[in-house]
Amino acid sequence: MRICMIGSGYVGLVSGASFADFGHNVICVDKDTFKIAKLRAGEIPIFEPGLDALVAENVKAGRLTFSTDVAAAVAKSDVVFVAVGTPSRRGDGHADLSYVYAASREIAPVISRFTVVVTKSTVPVGTGDEVERIIRETNPDADFAVVSNPEFLREGAAIDDFRRPDRIVIGTEDERAKEVMSEVYRPLSLNQAPVIFTSRRASELIKYAANGFLAMKVAFINEIADLCEQLGANVQDVARGMGFDKRIGPKFLNAGPGYGGSCFPKDTLALAKTAQDAGTPVRLIETTVAINDARKRAMARKVVAICGGDIRGKTIAVLGLTFKPNTDDIRDAPALSIIQALKDGGARIRSYDPEGMKHAGQVLDDVVFADNPYDCAEGAEALVIVTEWNMFRALDFGRLRGIMASPLLIDLRNIYRREEVARYGFAYACVGRPDEEIRPDRQSRQSAA
Repeated sequence: MRICMIGSGYVGLVSGASFADFGHNVICVDKDTFKIAKLRAGEIPIFEPGLDALVAENVKAGRLTFSTDVAAAVAKSDVVFVAVGTPSRRGDGHADLSYVYAASREIAPVISRFTVVVTKSTVPVGTGDEVERIIRETNPDADFAVVSNPEFLREGAAIDDFRRPDRIVIGTEDERAKEVMSEVYRPLSLNQAPVIFTSRRASELIKYAANGFLAMKVAFINEIADLCEQLGANVQDVARGMGFDKRIGPKFLNAGPGYGGSCFPKDTLALAKTAQDAGTPVRLIETTVAINDARKRAMARKVVAICGGDIRGKTIAVLGLTFKPNTDDIRDAPALSIIQALKDGGARIRSYDPEGMKHAGQVLDDVVFADNPYDCAEGAEALVIVTEWNMFRALDFGRLRGIMASPLLIDLRNIYRREEVARYGFAYACVGRPDEEIRPDRQSRQSAA
């Protein structure tokens, strides 16, 4: 199949390279000439494990090319995927669909034979209807079908998710479009990936409903973690006991500083706004959004409290800036809110992240970015783990004990156990595990006794 991918960002580039790896001929198009120039030169503008090799292999094989010419790419393609950004619209929280609609207007005039136009971007219910109207109005003679095909890619594991999906959702009632989309995804038939054909509107809603539900799980376990701290229970035991229930499952039950990234924040907000406009508000999602926003602020207050209630003039080291490991994405990352609150409290911040510092430097002022975790921790009164990168899972606490001003670890991802750090003289605070904590105030009370 000849495929055009409009938008060479995260979703477009991963999807385009993966389709090319299936054997399709793919043109990835983007208006950003600098980005296309970098891609043609073999430079990948985003961090995603394995993506550089996947792109290079398929470019070399001649199945993957890059262009800024939308019209030429669309004219020679059987399927046109729209994978442009749909960020939250400033002011009201709705998804900004201006890029989707602009792409539709560019596609319309150059459709010369039956073409399947696929919305790969995450879009509210009814967007496909508007895309169809735009194309029909711009080119009344066009022979086309508009299909919804939402992506379910996890940053840091996107390639494997594409190759081994839990499901493929295709929203169309056009029989010709069904045949084309079946051929596009035919290589996955060996993996027996379930293909779900639905109406276009149901497909659009599936993506939002899925992300909204997962976000609710995160918000739920974070509130249970707060309850555990008050009642003396261990949230990891609670989550494990819940997760064995097949109706619940163990995933997204890790207590921490809240969710961030490119999907959950904007998708939950967009779902809430869509439901409000429809006159059927989704109160659980609205509450989830509020809980998550409050969670980030609460984590900053937790750090301040553990540091004695006053952080003015203190140096605090923050490990992790991205919203999750194995990505360079800092969008709505809890670390940004936490760092800003700590700065507002008068703290000096040092930080380190394997991939996120370049982007963080564009939005954070007065933060010292370190070369490694130990450079970050030097002279600090507290070390705060915000993102659970693998390299933070086996820190040398003997070395840290010698370079920190005060041996205090605040583990907001529950990576460590008390006994692992206590042997080096560290005070330790975590999330939802009061039995694991040895805070400085408790240490001092024990010493006085």
